[in-house]
Amino acid sequence: MSFIPNTPEDRARMLAAIGVPSVADLFTDVPAEHRFPSLDLPAPAAEQDALRELDALAARNTECAHAPCFLGAGAYHHFIPSVVDFVLSRSEFSTAYTPYQPEISQGTLQAIFEYQSMIARLTGMEVSNASHYDGATAAAEAVVMALNVAQRQRRRVVLSAGVHPQYRAVVRTYLQGMGLDLCGDETDRSLEDLGGLCDDSTACVVVQSPDFFGRIVPPDSLARLAQSVHACGALLVVAANPVPLGVLVPPGEAGADVVVGEGQGLGIAPSFGGPYLGYFAFRRENVRKSSGRIAGETVDRAGTRGYVFTLSTREQHIRREKATSNICTNQSLLALGAAVYMTCLGPRGLRRVAELCWHKAHYAAARIASIPGYAVEECEFFHEFAMKCPVPVDVANKRLHERFGIIGGYNLAADYPDRKNTMLVCCTEMNSRAEIDFFTDALKEVGRA
Repeated sequence: MSFIPNTPEDRARMLAAIGVPSVADLFTDVPAEHRFPSLDLPAPAAEQDALRELDALAARNTECAHAPCFLGAGAYHHFIPSVVDFVLSRSEFSTAYTPYQPEISQGTLQAIFEYQSMIARLTGMEVSNASHYDGATAAAEAVVMALNVAQRQRRRVVLSAGVHPQYRAVVRTYLQGMGLDLCGDETDRSLEDLGGLCDDSTACVVVQSPDFFGRIVPPDSLARLAQSVHACGALLVVAANPVPLGVLVPPGEAGADVVVGEGQGLGIAPSFGGPYLGYFAFRRENVRKSSGRIAGETVDRAGTRGYVFTLSTREQHIRREKATSNICTNQSLLALGAAVYMTCLGPRGLRRVAELCWHKAHYAAARIASIPGYAVEECEFFHEFAMKCPVPVDVANKRLHERFGIIGGYNLAADYPDRKNTMLVCCTEMNSRAEIDFFTDALKEVGRA
C-alpha cells in the first residue's frame, strides 16, 4: 500500500500551482547520468541468509559490551538499568514526535518537566531546557545565548583548550561568518590566564570540568574565574559530564551562568556515536535569551495540575529567521531516558556510580604509574587521566586489540599535537578489578618496542 496520501489529482494541482509539468521536472538540476544510476547489487537472498550475513558483519565490531573498554573522551560505557529501555520502548513515548498539543501530551510534557527539574538540581542552576542534540550543540547554543544576552554588542568568545575539541569545532561552525574573535584555546592555559583574556568586549568564557584531559577544576578556582568574568560583564559557561556531579560541587554553586554537557552517561548507550543528549541549564534571569523549549507546570480552569510548553516561540519552526535556536525536532525521548535513569538511581545511586568511577580510575592510574616506561599525568582527576606511553598510542591500541581483545584509550595527539604518545584512559563502574589488572598487565607487553 502507498503511505503517500496525495492522489494523482492532488499532485496535478500542486504541479500546476508551481508551474511544473511533471514530478520529473523537479529534478532537472540533477545531472541525468546521476538520476537513476545502476546499482551493482548481489542476487536476492532469503531473510535467514541475509540476517546471518548481517550478524557476521556485526560480529566484526569490537564493542564495549563484550570487550574490556578503557576508551572515554566524551562517550562512556555505564550500566543502564533495564527499566530505562523498557520505558523508552513504550509506544506512548517512542511514537511521540513533539508535544505541542498539551491536551494529548501530558505524559511526555510531565516527563520533560521532571527531566528539567533533575538537571537543574544536579547542576545547581535554576532553569533547564528540554535538551539539545548533544553536548557539542549545547555548548554552541550557550555561546549564542551569551551573545544574545549581550545584544550582539560583545564580539569576543574565550574558549579553554580543555574543552572537548569537538565542542570547540561545533562552536566555530555555529559562529563562522559572524566576525567574532574566538580565542584562548591556542594553548593549554590556566584559569587565571583565561580570565586575563576577558575584557569589556567579551560575551562569555567557556571552560570544562572535568576537562577533556580528565582534570577536575577546583570549585574555588572556578569561583575566582567566575568573579573575574562577571567583573567584565561576561557570562561563564561550564561544560560538565553529569555523572561526576554526583560527588563534585555543582558548577552553579561556583558561579557558572550556563552549564551544558553531554547527557549520554545518564542511561544512554554509546551506540558508536549517537543519538545523544545535550543538556542545557542556566540562570532564570536569562530565560528569555535561552535556546530550545522549556516545559512548565500549571493548572487548568478547574485547578487541576497540568504541563505545557511555557517557552517555545524562539524555535526556528515557529519564528524562522527571528529564532534564537536551531531546535526543530524532538530529542525528548533521550531526555526521558535520562530522567528514568536519574529517578531509578536517585541521589545516592548516582553518587555511588561516581564514587566507583573515581576509585577504579585511581586504582588503574596507580597500577600504570608503576610500570616502567609509562607515566601518569599528576593532577586531580575524576575517571579519566592522561598517560604517557613508551610507544605511539595508535601502535599500543592496535597491539591491545589484536593481542588481548582490549579497547584502549584515546590518542590525545589526534587533537593536541604537543601530547605525542599520550593516551587518555577512562574507567567507569563497568570496569572490574580483574579487567583493570588485565589491562595493566597487557600494557607491560605492548609497551615493548
